[in-house]
Amino acid sequence: MLPLKINCHSTSIESLRLPVTKIMRGFNLIPMSTVAEIIEAVKRLDVEEKREFLSRLLEVDFDDAWDHQIEADARAGRLDSLWQQALTEIKSRNVKPLDDVLNNT
Repeated sequence: MLPLKINCHSTSIESLRLPVTKIMRGFNLIPMSTVAEIIEAVKRLDVEEKREFLSRLLEVDFDDAWDHQIEADARAGRLDSLWQQALTEIKSRNVKPLDDVLNNT
């Protein structure tokens, strides 16, 4: 779902079915499509609205995008060379125990 900005027009918003909690009559909603628009909208929020925004932003699961990208890359074969390199390293016993790697960070 896209964040929304509000522009004043005479179009009625009653017919729009969007999850917006604060809407004023006589305004219609336009999806924000750029990060810059979203940032500018956040800057205009009052302190309480910014608090609510940040709280709700913490609820967003961004990890799923990463998972979907990795899955898509794997299906498309973009990870095949890395997999082959790992197998070669394992077969030649050119590996370290994971505990050693994690403890040397």
